[in-house]
Amino acid sequence: MNTQLLRDGVAYADLWLAHQRAQREVPGTVLAIQHDSEIMLSKGYGWANIEQQAQITPRHIFRIASHSKTFTATAVMLLVERGQLRLDDRASHYLDWLDAPVTIRQLLNHVGGITRDGLESDFWQLERKFPDVAELQRIAHGVLEPNTQFKYSNIGFGLLGQVIERASGQPYNAFVKAEIVDRLRLVDTGPETHPGMTNRLVTGYTPYRPGLPRLPIADTDTRALSSATGFYSTAEDLCRFGRAHYFGNAELLTDASKREMQQPYWTVPEADQSYGLGFAVHTIGKGRMIGHGGGFPGHSTTTLIDPDARLVVVVLNNTHGTVGLASPLAVGIVKILDFALSSGDEPRHWSPERYAGRFMNLGGITDIACFGSKILAFNPDEADPTAHATELEVVDADTLSIARTSGYGSPGETVRYERTPDGAISALRFGGARCLPSTVYETYFRGLSQVAVTP
Repeated sequence: MNTQLLRDGVAYADLWLAHQRAQREVPGTVLAIQHDSEIMLSKGYGWANIEQQAQITPRHIFRIASHSKTFTATAVMLLVERGQLRLDDRASHYLDWLDAPVTIRQLLNHVGGITRDGLESDFWQLERKFPDVAELQRIAHGVLEPNTQFKYSNIGFGLLGQVIERASGQPYNAFVKAEIVDRLRLVDTGPETHPGMTNRLVTGYTPYRPGLPRLPIADTDTRALSSATGFYSTAEDLCRFGRAHYFGNAELLTDASKREMQQPYWTVPEADQSYGLGFAVHTIGKGRMIGHGGGFPGHSTTTLIDPDARLVVVVLNNTHGTVGLASPLAVGIVKILDFALSSGDEPRHWSPERYAGRFMNLGGITDIACFGSKILAFNPDEADPTAHATELEVVDADTLSIARTSGYGSPGETVRYERTPDGAISALRFGGARCLPSTVYETYFRGLSQVAVTP
């Protein structure tokens, strides 16, 4: 992997994500990007708490919700490697009260046919407490024949937490803390929130609804569903956990176990992914990624891992709902990095600072970024800015040509830079349209009383 191209992609991912967060009106976002063991970017955007105007930082802790399933699956594989359970054991072998004929593997695959959240799942609306063990036993039942179709189930992963307790002889929370969290030195991660972390836990907010204010959402204990949705963490700790799932890393599991977990066993209907053992499996750009998303009241989180290229991308948002989802942001970042890495490694003979930046006019926003020897123009409003990238070529110190773009763009025309006496960019003309640097445009725009043609 060309590290300089990756750094170029990371630099633009930073700029793009800042715009996307603001455009989606997400209160706060944290992004971490790791290659091998190096954290290449760790940054917060926006607010950890709107009312207190507390800025978000990479040290803030989020509820990571269904990321918990990746920890639970890892715990199961640790017990498999130790001979304390087998993937094709019936869950009822460990839970004598369970009457569903489902195996450990089927629960991990979400093909056990188990009810998703039970008949009364208003604990997700925080209208009642999450189930305790006694309630889990009452509500855990099969609604489909096992091994017939993918059917996501939080209750199924609650059952896996109980299986881990019986097989290991320890409470679930104690086992995963000792065998995963502590072994990986994840100092800001755990299976359930606690009062001692209140000052660093971000405030989660209700999703965007037209005409309604965003309201803060209180935290709550997940009780018997800790193994499905209880974990908390930071972006950097999730990078550290992701690293343990690289091939060739023996900190927790053998590569054989990781291959088992990362196999795309079942296609997820109406989703561009498959599912293995506790991990979703995606193809994004040219790369195969594993990972998981998480949704909790006031939190949306996504981790994507390339175990071969040793790359991890983590996005954490402190809201949920359609426009608050972390997943499209994480996918967009992976596409940016993939695009950068495919840009070629020819040397460049100019400084990126001479051309790069964000430029605005009444028509929209144009980002000019440098990936290796290529100069590219992107629209940061797009969920995938690489899909309609414009390729530019250097003509002289202050002129670029539009070499490759959409037919609705301005192919064959120029981008001409205007500069202040000290060399800073004061404006540019992109295919004839005058654009200002974003900081200058914001000041200019606020000064307008109306948009009109100057006589």
